[in-house]
Amino acid sequence: MMKQNMVQEPVVLDPRQRKVVKEAIKEVCNHRGFDLWAVNVLTNHAHAVVSAQSKPEPIADAFKAYSTRKLRRTGLIGADTRPWARGRSRRYLWKPQDVARAIFYVLYGQGDLPDFDDE
Repeated sequence: MMKQNMVQEPVVLDPRQRKVVKEAIKEVCNHRGFDLWAVNVLTNHAHAVVSAQSKPEPIADAFKAYSTRKLRRTGLIGADTRPWARGRSRRYLWKPQDVARAIFYVLYGQGDLPDFDDE
């Protein structure tokens, strides 16, 4: 359904755009006092492990907003380009071993996210 509602072609981030998005995520964390444990910006989405006294939805929204503004300011996307899909996946990580597994996945993993509810 989301694919049918698309008004533009999907955005595929090149290495320069990916670098800018990573910088923007770091800026959000620095500005808002979040602890950024890991970040990985891929060609069509980004993963981050963050500790914050906030619900994850506003964090994801801030990441998208800062990234979009920075991409536009640097001339890497046009003013009408909407680089992010509507969805935003998030998981609460309560145990230190779950945080460690998520960091490892973000930095080195491929495929499905680990199941954090299996222990």
